[in-house]
Amino acid sequence: MNNPERLFDFLYYQQCFFPKEDMLAMKENGKWKKYSTEKVIEKADKLSAGLLKLGLGKKEMNPESQDKVAVISKNRPEWLILDVACQQIGVLLCPIYPTTTKSEIEFILNDASIKLLFVSGEEMTEKLSGIKENITSLDCIFSFDHLTEFKNWEKIIEDVSEADLHEVHSIKKNIRPEHCATIIYTSGTTGSPKGVMLSHRNIVSNVINAVNSFPFPKMTSAKSLSFLPLNHIFERVASYIYIFSGISIYYAESMETIGENLKEVKPTLFTTVPRLLEKTYEKILQKGGELKGIKRKLFYWSISVAEKYDNLKKRSWFYNVQLFIANKIVFKKWRDALGGNIQFIITGGAACQLKLLRIFNAAKIPVYEGYGPTENSPVISVNCQKKGGTKYGTVGLVIEGQEVKLEKDGEICVKGPSVMMGYYKRPDLTSEVIIDGWLHTGDIGVFEDGKYLKITDRKKELFKTSGGKYVAPQAIENKLKESPFIEHIMVIGADKKFVSALIVPSFVQLKKWAQSNNISFVTNKEIIQHPAVHSYFEEIIACFNPNFNQVEQVKKIALLSDEWSVESGELTPKLSMKRKVILEKYQSHIEKIYL
Repeated sequence: MNNPERLFDFLYYQQCFFPKEDMLAMKENGKWKKYSTEKVIEKADKLSAGLLKLGLGKKEMNPESQDKVAVISKNRPEWLILDVACQQIGVLLCPIYPTTTKSEIEFILNDASIKLLFVSGEEMTEKLSGIKENITSLDCIFSFDHLTEFKNWEKIIEDVSEADLHEVHSIKKNIRPEHCATIIYTSGTTGSPKGVMLSHRNIVSNVINAVNSFPFPKMTSAKSLSFLPLNHIFERVASYIYIFSGISIYYAESMETIGENLKEVKPTLFTTVPRLLEKTYEKILQKGGELKGIKRKLFYWSISVAEKYDNLKKRSWFYNVQLFIANKIVFKKWRDALGGNIQFIITGGAACQLKLLRIFNAAKIPVYEGYGPTENSPVISVNCQKKGGTKYGTVGLVIEGQEVKLEKDGEICVKGPSVMMGYYKRPDLTSEVIIDGWLHTGDIGVFEDGKYLKITDRKKELFKTSGGKYVAPQAIENKLKESPFIEHIMVIGADKKFVSALIVPSFVQLKKWAQSNNISFVTNKEIIQHPAVHSYFEEIIACFNPNFNQVEQVKKIALLSDEWSVESGELTPKLSMKRKVILEKYQSHIEKIYL
């Protein structure tokens, strides 16, 4: 069998070269239920046939005409089975984050004219109440769970015959690489969601080029733990990389059980976003802070050694001895907490703190940072396993099959087979970002040492002070978040005399500090209003300010009592800040800063 050309070909590639008994696995009733390659293909074929019997598929193969199906579900085997089932008969799957607001769900379902919706979880009952009637195209809602409000998805495949399966195989042969495979609505940080149309060729080329560039060897005994939402192209492409490379996919039960699932599955690798790495490190620091005596000293000494780690510089024998001791005594416990079998972790979606990259890699937990937007399916560059393929603080080397250029203002532009077909029903927006075949990402970057791509900021997030000086907030925010006392921070100052910041403290750390300093409080609001607390945060900022030039230094701050989340509206599902929302929500705090 040749290399796959359509997304569902990856399954047959695995079946041909390394069929697995645990291609996919999910915890059910306290035990891991495994799905073999053969079983996944069988289920996908039957679901394709069932969808055909419901009148979907067999339409003219262009995105406007193709039928659309939506899914709102946590990661599970049925998610991927549905994905493949739709692809095989020319139906477009439109994934939606479970955390998406009611209004955005309604917008997407109507914009894409969704015919069937697949869901999981009791919470979806309430979320869909009141909006089902507003979706005129919607024929039925199916659930992956046994919920009384919706039909179970297996009803679709109950009466599938051999003749129905034969029809699936006939249609499958006519699906072409250039045909649209999915529409992914990106929530973004402003405006209504936009539907990114990706073809089979877009995603397949990205998978194969990423595998060859990283590289991913065929690891048929390896396991991955999947917990980033499959609704995002990052985890979805990672899943096809796993299938192509013979790596089993085990789905975490929830974000809260990741620690427990890591110890059970003992994965070889997983993907994550920087915020989850930060939270992991914060928990490690919290436990380290509880140690006493020599154990506490060794813990902090080990971290100080790890902070100096640099993979591109020759290390002295004395440093290597120190690192060996730190790994033997302290970092081994970190690796055991991750299952004791981690070969590498891939992170993306936002900038990862340089400090964390040094510490985790020094601790023999290799973290490789990559980059790419949904519009490029998504990978543009990644730090690679090969010699000289990684530089901390950058997003690595441009992968095979991609051309990258920087505009005069530093905007990163990419050309290649992964660039999207366009935005669904929005040729106006498509023409703004794809010019002469080049996708304009909106990200500002530079090449370090002539080959490592580094993201410095978002083009739209750069702002100018009233003095006419440009400020790139992301770099400042990322540095300041190295403080364990800062949970979230947004740097502001557009058209103002100086730069300031909105800060959500890490209340776990702050409350410990307050108690040790005899500061009494009951609520978050009370603690941030205490003069000593405000002074302490000003001291934290003062320690970081020398890292920036005079114009970039944070002069004033506002401490906020409410934590930011997807549910409360300040963060996207990728945990990026919605700057416009935050500016509007905390306008009164900003006004006080600049009185």
